[in-house]
Amino acid sequence: MQERKLIDYIVITLKGIAMGAADVVPGVSGGTIAFISGIYEELLASISSIKFSTLKLLKNEGIKAVWKAVNGNFLAALMLGIFISIVSLAKLISWLIENKPIMVWAFFFGLVLASILFVGKQIKKWNIITMVVFLLGALIAFYITTLQPMISENTSPLFLFFAGALAICAMILPGISGAFILVLLGAYKPVLDAVHYRDFKIILLIAFGAVVGLLSFSKILKWLFNHYKNYTLAALTGFILGSLNKIWPWKETLTWRLNSHGINVPFNEQSVSPFSFNGNAQIGVAVILMIVGFGVIILLEKLADSTKKEL
Repeated sequence: MQERKLIDYIVITLKGIAMGAADVVPGVSGGTIAFISGIYEELLASISSIKFSTLKLLKNEGIKAVWKAVNGNFLAALMLGIFISIVSLAKLISWLIENKPIMVWAFFFGLVLASILFVGKQIKKWNIITMVVFLLGALIAFYITTLQPMISENTSPLFLFFAGALAICAMILPGISGAFILVLLGAYKPVLDAVHYRDFKIILLIAFGAVVGLLSFSKILKWLFNHYKNYTLAALTGFILGSLNKIWPWKETLTWRLNSHGINVPFNEQSVSPFSFNGNAQIGVAVILMIVGFGVIILLEKLADSTKKEL
C-alpha cells in the first residue's frame, strides 16, 4: 500500500461520518458502510493488531512504532469521523425517526438493499454450504429483528459495560445494528441521553465495554476472513438480508410504552404492506428515497473502486 496523502485521510474521515450516522439508526449497521466503502478488512486488521504485545513494543521502540503497527493514522481519521457524526447527528436523526419515520426508513431500506448486492458480489463460489450459511445468517438476523425490546431502562455500570461490548460487536457486523441491540437491551435511550446531556460517566462505561468487545470480536472476524472468507461473506450477506425487516418503512404498532417524558411511543411493531398502512403511506416519496439510498451505495462502490486503483 502506498503512503496515503491528506486527501486520503479526509475521505476516510468522511467514511467514518457515514458509519457513525448509520450506527445511530436502530437497524442500520456501520459495518455495512465500512464494507461497501472498501475499508472493512483494513478496519478489522487494524483493530485486531492492538494487543498486549503492543505494550512491549511501546516500551522497546516507542509510541511511533506502536502507531505504525496499529495503522494509527487510518484509525484516527476513521474514529474522528464516527465521533463527529454521532455527536452532531444524534439529535437530528432521533428527531427524524420520531417525526419522519417513513422517509428515514425508506432511505436506509434502499441503502441496505443495495448493500446486499454489493456484499453478495464478493462471494467467489456458491455451493450447498454457502447457501446454507447464507440462509442461516438471514434467518438469525430476521429473528433478531422480531425480538421484543426490554421495557425497563437499566443504567447500572455492569449492564452498560456489557451493553457497550455487545453493541460494538454488532456495529462491525454488516447487517446487524449496534443501535438496535441497544434498543433490545433497553439501553438505547440512556446512551442517547448521555450523548445529548454530556453524561461522561455513562459514555465512558459504554466506551470501555465497546473497547473490550471490539478488540475481542475483531480478532474472531479477522480469523474467519483469513480462513473462511467465502462462507463469512455468505453469512454477512444473509445478515444484511434478514435485517431488512427491521427497517421496512411501513410498520403497525402492536404495543405502546410511556417514555421518560410521559409520551406514548411505539414499543412493539410489525411490518405491513404500504397499501394497508394506517395513515399517510407516502409511497411516492418513499420510493424516491429508496432509489436515492440505493444510489448512494453505487456511488460509494465507485469511490471504493477508484481508491483501490490509486493505492
